[in-house]
Amino acid sequence: MNPADTRRRALQRGLRVGSALAAVAAFPGLTRAQAGWPVKPIRLIVPFAPGGSSEIVARSAANELGKTLGQTVFVDNRPGASGNIAMQECASSTDGHTLILGHIGTMAVNPFIFDKLPFDTNRDFRPVSLLAKVPSLYVVNSNVPARNLKEFIALAKSKPGQLNYGSAGNGSAGHLAFEYLKMVSGIFVLHVPYRGTGPQLTDLLAGRLDAASVGAPAILAHIKSGKLRCIATGTRERLPQLPEVPTVAESGYPGFEMTQWYGLNAPSSMPAAAIDKIADACGKAMHNAQATERLRGDTAQPVGDTPAQYGAFIRAEQARWKEVVARAKIKAD
Repeated sequence: MNPADTRRRALQRGLRVGSALAAVAAFPGLTRAQAGWPVKPIRLIVPFAPGGSSEIVARSAANELGKTLGQTVFVDNRPGASGNIAMQECASSTDGHTLILGHIGTMAVNPFIFDKLPFDTNRDFRPVSLLAKVPSLYVVNSNVPARNLKEFIALAKSKPGQLNYGSAGNGSAGHLAFEYLKMVSGIFVLHVPYRGTGPQLTDLLAGRLDAASVGAPAILAHIKSGKLRCIATGTRERLPQLPEVPTVAESGYPGFEMTQWYGLNAPSSMPAAAIDKIADACGKAMHNAQATERLRGDTAQPVGDTPAQYGAFIRAEQARWKEVVARAKIKAD
């Protein structure tokens, strides 16, 4: 080999090494994911205040994922701005160990109710796994003189604008669920947004709110105690835990369905190897006997699917709720 060829090959080897080093510098999580990821505790950001269905699903998932991944998964509640504060924080994360609890509001609704977001929901986040679906229940304070949905709608029509309902915030699942009901039933009920399900429940139980639509896990005990009255479920079929309560569809609105959902999403900077590892762990975690029993006891349906399946689900939900948001004219404050 002549000296010119030797120098050329040495230069090519140097360029390849330099490119590899540059890739490592640009994506530090890549080597960590391939060399025993995770290497430190994982932060799971929840974009809501403690006390709602998100708390139940997040902590159940975190507990089981920690066992499978061999690192602590800790829940970090970051409420505010309809979940956008938490979403921005996650999108900006580059530590390779930050996830966010995806939700119908943040992933499928906010892109259509906010004129401008500091991130792109589809570009800046990667789907990991759909964790669970949670039935939406329509409830009233026990002092409201309505024993079922038909009576509540009749009451609302007799007092347009005099009844109110609370939600965990604009664009939250509870907001969507009640606006959806208003749209199909033609009632006028005032919306009172809160910063999370916990504060909303405080006022609902105290009688400062008349009604709400809330994920079943957060309010089942209050229904059983008689403090709240469930007038309908948003599910296709009646719930085993509330067999006497009819669905909205049964109550005169065929085809009506409203279910909350929660999944895991990662910032787009997280390497594919880590995404796949978490998704595999989610499948195991959500089908673990203890987790399944705990979630189903709270009426939540465990899922634990693949990134591709969850991504397709998000796209379908975005298409569905884009139409509802437009028809109900839902806008962020």
